[in-house]
Amino acid sequence: MINIRKLESELWESADLLRAGSKLTSNQYCMPVLGLIFLRYAYSRFKLVEAEILKNRPSRGGRVLPVEASDFAAKSALYLPKQAQYEYLVNLPENIAAAGLVNTDGHPMNSLGEVVNNAMQLIEAQSEQLKGVLPKSYTDFRDDLLAELLRIFNNSALDDVGGDVIGRIYEYFLNKFAKNIASDDGVFFTPKSLVKMIVNVLEPTGGILLDPACGSGGMFIQSGDFVNAAGMNANSAMTFYGQEKVEYNAQLCLMNMAVHGLTGVIKSGDEANTFYHDAHNLDGCCDYVMANPPFNVDKVKAESCESAGRLPFGLPSVNKNKEVGNANYLWISYFYSYLNERGRAGFVMASSATDSQSKDKDIRQKLVQTGHVDVMISVGNNFFYTKSLPCSLWFFDKAKAEPIRDKVLFIDARNYYTVVDRTLNEWTEWQLRNLNAIVWLYRGETEKYRKLLELYRQYIFDSLVSAKEFFLSISDHDDPVYADFDNAIADFARQVDQMQTLPDSFGIMPYLDRVYSSWKNAINSIFDDAGVFARINARLALKKRGYKNAKAFKKQQIEDVENGQSAVYANLDAIREAKWLYEKFGEGAYADVPGLCKVAGIDEIEAKGWSLTPGAYVGVAPDEGDGVDFAERMAEIHRELLSLQAEANDLMDTISQNMKEMGI
Repeated sequence: MINIRKLESELWESADLLRAGSKLTSNQYCMPVLGLIFLRYAYSRFKLVEAEILKNRPSRGGRVLPVEASDFAAKSALYLPKQAQYEYLVNLPENIAAAGLVNTDGHPMNSLGEVVNNAMQLIEAQSEQLKGVLPKSYTDFRDDLLAELLRIFNNSALDDVGGDVIGRIYEYFLNKFAKNIASDDGVFFTPKSLVKMIVNVLEPTGGILLDPACGSGGMFIQSGDFVNAAGMNANSAMTFYGQEKVEYNAQLCLMNMAVHGLTGVIKSGDEANTFYHDAHNLDGCCDYVMANPPFNVDKVKAESCESAGRLPFGLPSVNKNKEVGNANYLWISYFYSYLNERGRAGFVMASSATDSQSKDKDIRQKLVQTGHVDVMISVGNNFFYTKSLPCSLWFFDKAKAEPIRDKVLFIDARNYYTVVDRTLNEWTEWQLRNLNAIVWLYRGETEKYRKLLELYRQYIFDSLVSAKEFFLSISDHDDPVYADFDNAIADFARQVDQMQTLPDSFGIMPYLDRVYSSWKNAINSIFDDAGVFARINARLALKKRGYKNAKAFKKQQIEDVENGQSAVYANLDAIREAKWLYEKFGEGAYADVPGLCKVAGIDEIEAKGWSLTPGAYVGVAPDEGDGVDFAERMAEIHRELLSLQAEANDLMDTISQNMKEMGI
């Protein structure tokens, strides 16, 4: 299994090292490098869609019909002409002038920079919304530097991990470059798990979607994926509108949308400053509004805001300079105002906004009294790439069902997350589903909840059988030295066999504690003992052939074991999250859970001073630690130590050999 965080970091370090060795500034380097990542990502998606198109391709005269741009348009994907395909660019000869290449105007091309510029022009010709957007300054790069960048981003590991992960690397670079640009004025890019949560709760199906602070377009991408996954065509079902004051960010948004096959209308610059302009004239027209606006912006001109409208609850506090000192409630008012009579809104907001006072409190009271505040979710620290601050997710729904018309669902998710590393947390796919399940039950959508239970059941059954086969493949029943190891695996296998005899229902839940325990015992018995670890390596080594040297051979052995272990832990996560959900809501009945969720009526909210802070309603969440399983982390450290020891031994062997050759 490829360590994606490590791959992201290595690609970034290589690219940034080249920047440091060139005469280009970060600003000159930023967009061209993102353009190359765009080309790599676009090519990956192109190949995936091409393979899909060719599956049942008709033929004439014994020849399969060639793939055309219209085939890609039908699948909402970006078509790439031959000279714009990454494989073509990375395999060009060193001497471009001697290759006889011509650009779209028929003129000869004499440098790699000209060829890449031409590729960008060819892509712009395929997409109306990309015209004038893609970088075309590659002649500023020396050919050797540009060729090395193309090589770096053609890392062979990317071919093994699939389009979604390549997209994540694209987003990683986008965030790394945007960090310098977006670190001021409360602007920072939205992490994918928060975007997914917003989209999952709003459940877009069709109509107008507006993001009036669209940044790099993450809300559009995730909404498009959601609609396509539901069996519809996002471009046919949805109309995407965006406003983004920073033109650089708007370019990234258009590139991001194009590579995902989405079309939209994005306006940027001063006319797209949402504080003063409704650039698309969408007040009262939107089916969905999604956004992650800049937090706590000050010095916003009050009179200009007032004349621009979209303030159904009035202006927030204005200082003596006729400025709004904190624009959070301007954004909140805009999001509400943009909605049509059945519209839904979901957005990220500073945590302080749920309980701020003065005019903010008056606006919040009027907002709650509409009955359209739907769900409030508290999010803990370290969800953003560039900031460690907590935040809240707000949701409005103007078409709430009558039973919940004057109620609000509060979820305190500050203690519910997965640690990615020391500075970053996220919600896994299972955790996102679990939080969404609470919303379904609050809305009375029990069928969706039961389908999730069924998904858990099937996934757990399948993964348990796979894990049993993996464990048995590395178990020696006739070796007394490893009796504890083999007994743990045998116990786990018995538990799996017993579960397979259960009825085809979610009745597995009462058995999960026992299976979970035996599974962890089996894992720990494998990876907590250096002798067992070495034995597994040796057994796997017998199946391997054809490596260049012993070092490569040994590296593959360790990766094979770690792949099996990683898959096992992923399945453990599913069991853990299934238990978490079922223990709270059983077969599908909503209940307030202390420290997690509560449904409160308007009277109760009034009694709390119109606060929308989930913690004020659900109570103090129990301390569940930092989300890291101690035994699992110790096993991970143990494996890392073994790997480092092996590397140290190899290094010492190399040093000793070199010293011998030098006669020392």
